Amino acid sequence: MTSLEPIPLGASASSYRVEVGGRPYLLRLESSRRDEVRDPHRSYVCMQAAAEAGIAPAVRYADAAAAVAIVDFVPHRPMTDFSGTASDLVRELASLVARLQAIPAFPPVVDYPTAIAILFDRLLDSDLFAPGLLDPHREGFERIRAAYRWNSETLVSSHNDLNPGNILFDGQRLWFIDWETAYRNDPLVDVAILTIFIAASPELETMLLRSWLGREPVRLECARLALMRLQARLFYGCAASLNAAHGLDKVVPATDLDAPTRAGFAEAVEQGRLSVGSPEAQRLIGKMALASFLSGAATSEFDEALAVVRHG
Repeated sequence: MTSLEPIPLGASASSYRVEVGGRPYLLRLESSRRDEVRDPHRSYVCMQAAAEAGIAPAVRYADAAAAVAIVDFVPHRPMTDFSGTASDLVRELASLVARLQAIPAFPPVVDYPTAIAILFDRLLDSDLFAPGLLDPHREGFERIRAAYRWNSETLVSSHNDLNPGNILFDGQRLWFIDWETAYRNDPLVDVAILTIFIAASPELETMLLRSWLGREPVRLECARLALMRLQARLFYGCAASLNAAHGLDKVVPATDLDAPTRAGFAEAVEQGRLSVGSPEAQRLIGKMALASFLSGAATSEFDEALAVVRHG
């Protein structure tokens, strides 16, 4: 090994660019935290399968017991360098998701609504939020669970965290990275997450669905996507908030969900006033996601989606 360079790829692992024999690799050391989802024995299986399908960088070494992996290093270029249009980007992402879902299903974990419920209960016990502040979230989530029938027979290989930090563009193509939370899940989870972070307009959302399905989406699929997007927002709200709690010296219960806009948050990060992996930033991300869930559950479109999904 001739060089070792830390790479800031998020809070879930320590990553380094290493050079061996003039060739670069990525060394990933997993966090010591383990729960219902975080388990290298499962996630490395998922990562290897995705790499063999050409969706993730090639895996050169993986030791689940030691929680260490070495994969090909993929040079990262800003998504703004993507040569096509926003629609082209969405179509390529849809194609990658479809390819991922076509491989043999990843190992199962707990079903997604149950995982969210577990995280939500932990969040309520964390004292990060004042008593009663998240009651509307509980009500909205339970309404979704009652309407959205879970079918374990239709589950597919799923990344489950396709935020922009886990999508690399090397100048030629896109890659999915960081398979820590990968497992068998509802086909709409990855699609819903992409509509939060990338295909955020109605036009791009329709393009994503059309490209992923290979046909025009029907009303029921659009309604299920709307409800899955809210579940994903709640998942991110709980997960980011709990990540913050692990790093805060003192927890002061929040009495509101005031948070910056995504543009304001990005500006703070760009100007160096916030570090994405810091407890302060994670707490803001959590509040932003929780506020988005609440606003989405307060619309007439939410009630309509519930009715469509409930009646099939």
